[in-house]
Amino acid sequence: MQVIRSITELKEKIRQVKQWGQTIGLVPTMGYLHEGHLSLVKGARDDCDFVVVSIYVNPIQFGVGEDFEEYPRDLTRDARLCEEENVDIIFSPSDSDMYPKGYATFVDVEILTEGLCGRNRPGHFRGVTTVVTKLFNLVEPDKAYFGQKDAQQALVLRKMSEDLNMNLELVIMPTVREPDGLAMSTRNHYLSEKEREAGLALYRSLTRAEELIEQGLRKSQEVISAVEQLINQEPLVEIEYVEIVDTKEMERLEELRGEILIALAVKIGKTRLIDNVIVEV
Repeated sequence: MQVIRSITELKEKIRQVKQWGQTIGLVPTMGYLHEGHLSLVKGARDDCDFVVVSIYVNPIQFGVGEDFEEYPRDLTRDARLCEEENVDIIFSPSDSDMYPKGYATFVDVEILTEGLCGRNRPGHFRGVTTVVTKLFNLVEPDKAYFGQKDAQQALVLRKMSEDLNMNLELVIMPTVREPDGLAMSTRNHYLSEKEREAGLALYRSLTRAEELIEQGLRKSQEVISAVEQLINQEPLVEIEYVEIVDTKEMERLEELRGEILIALAVKIGKTRLIDNVIVEV
């Protein structure tokens, strides 16, 4: 396995891989890898000849007052985990390489970025779509792997790749959870023992929403109210949003029908967590 920091070196390596006729799988990450990331790596390893994991904490997707400086970084640890999964390349560039002086080009996806996390994190998705476009151009993957936990991100990136006629397939893989149901996230690292226990309310509330829909409830607001009521039983959890939207245009629904996304975001202490489920009604 190689750890490549230079864009020039990466391009040369990708050129060789293309000449060999090998398929390339890309797993974009911000590092501090956990089993959720590694499930994406395993998917890429199963599907593709050559696997690239990018590890880059992308500054332009963090807003003012967010945790860019505190975000955990440990390339040595991540490299060991990637080597165990037979990754071929880790690409870990510097900010000055990705956004050199005078950088002025960004990628915007409209409409899908306006609600949910986009409403409360202005500029976040512009940062995500810009860096992912750059990674797609650099790595030239046949397939790129993302997790369902970041559902809005996955839908935005799929829309971007379709609209811009990108020559690759996006593979969205299931959310990986701890045995008690907590969705795996690098930011779980911030939680105290009590905060982590409080965070279990997210999955409990989503499971309750699924049960209510299975029992025949079709009014969106009634399902949302039930989710909020359950979460509000945890005094350490502050709700940012609970919403139900369709999975195509991400429009809020009054009556539940078709494939729907039940998504939520909360603050627990200083930590922001998201979770979701997709339900076919």
